[in-house]
Amino acid sequence: MKTTNNTILITGGGSGIGFETAKRFSEQGNEVIIIGRNQSKLDKAAGQLKNVTAIAADISKEEEVQRLVLHLKKDFPQLNVLMNNAASASVHTLAVTGGAYAMAQEEIVTNYLSVIRLIDQLLPLLSLQPEAAIINVSSVVAFAPAQSIPTYSASKAALHSYTKSLRMALTGTSKVKVFELMPPLVDTEFSKEIGGHNGIAPGAVADELLSALKEDRFEIHVGQTADLYKLYLSSPEEALLAINGARA
Repeated sequence: MKTTNNTILITGGGSGIGFETAKRFSEQGNEVIIIGRNQSKLDKAAGQLKNVTAIAADISKEEEVQRLVLHLKKDFPQLNVLMNNAASASVHTLAVTGGAYAMAQEEIVTNYLSVIRLIDQLLPLLSLQPEAAIINVSSVVAFAPAQSIPTYSASKAALHSYTKSLRMALTGTSKVKVFELMPPLVDTEFSKEIGGHNGIAPGAVADELLSALKEDRFEIHVGQTADLYKLYLSSPEEALLAINGARA
């Protein structure tokens, strides 16, 4: 997959992994569109970069997605890369009842169903391009859930499964390549509640993504995700204990 002269849409592009990826893509001569809920935050992010357009849209809301897609088809008909990076996470324990359903509903909609809807809406446009890609950002917890973020873990496991199915469906029938970026704990504002300060820099994740795109490495295990995956293959139970800090 080429990493220059693309038109790239990044959801959740105003901070963290999304911002660092937008930065690297913009530096390599790509046109980048960043999406998020807060226009002022997006404008601040875009102001630090070049060749970046900021569009406020809540991907969890159908009417906003419809407006976004119409905007893209009109003003960015050359769009050829979609990076689904926006996410929601709630830190809580399932041992305490009350509120779990509401939190789960928001996370499943944002992290899973909204991704499917946006892909469904934009796949026809992507399919028109000479070369195109979908990049879904899942997580190390797709292999083994972290009990402190139970529904986030479940949503990323669902996204991992869906991404594999999508890749199989499009291989040989479409020019659209399907990548999955699987970071470990990353030091961002998003992960602050779960000890994100102990995680890797978001820029390191962005660097790994660009390297993987050049190599057509479709499932991208960043940093400790690679180690956890190996452990998971040999012992799912050990992997579960390890990711929850209880490995013997």
